[in-house]
Amino acid sequence: MDSRVKISNRAKLPTKFGVFWIQSFQEHKEGGLPVDHLVVFTQELLEVPLVRVHSECLTGDVFGSQKCDCGGELEMAMRQIGAHEQGGMLIYLRQEGRGIGLFNKINAYALQDQGYDTIEANRAIGFKDDERDYAIVGDILKHYGIAKIQLLTNNPQKIAAIGAYVEVERSSIIVESNCHNKEYLETKKNKMGHLL
Repeated sequence: MDSRVKISNRAKLPTKFGVFWIQSFQEHKEGGLPVDHLVVFTQELLEVPLVRVHSECLTGDVFGSQKCDCGGELEMAMRQIGAHEQGGMLIYLRQEGRGIGLFNKINAYALQDQGYDTIEANRAIGFKDDERDYAIVGDILKHYGIAKIQLLTNNPQKIAAIGAYVEVERSSIIVESNCHNKEYLETKKNKMGHLL
């Protein structure tokens, strides 16, 4: 384990999706404040667990925003992980807004209200299409002794990034679109190559 990562004790987490374990992996990056990522996992983790690597989306995960598909994906993932025969894990990364943070994400939202798509908005405020880093995922999976996963994702970049650490089989995770996120999902498909 990287010396820049601290791991909390394990605690039980009863949820509406079942009873899980939870741990926090605190990442210390040079020159910045520590970042706490959460790992929620089933009582048993067998040979090829179902894994969702989910980047924090406060607006979607907590407030039920319909501008994105994040909240729906999170709920669907928890249901599937809780029921999966090989067990599973949700890795909740504190990388709001594809890594640009909540403040910048809201500024990007304001540009989207003016007609920018999600990629154009990020670029207009000085960011890349996706600023996320998945190195901590490698540390987390290594800690649990996981070498192969079924990854719940539609994002080919995430498959490639996590494939550097473990063998990855993809499982799709598609939630229904609505009138508020239809263009957002089209942008993910057409500009970011998401498998939708």
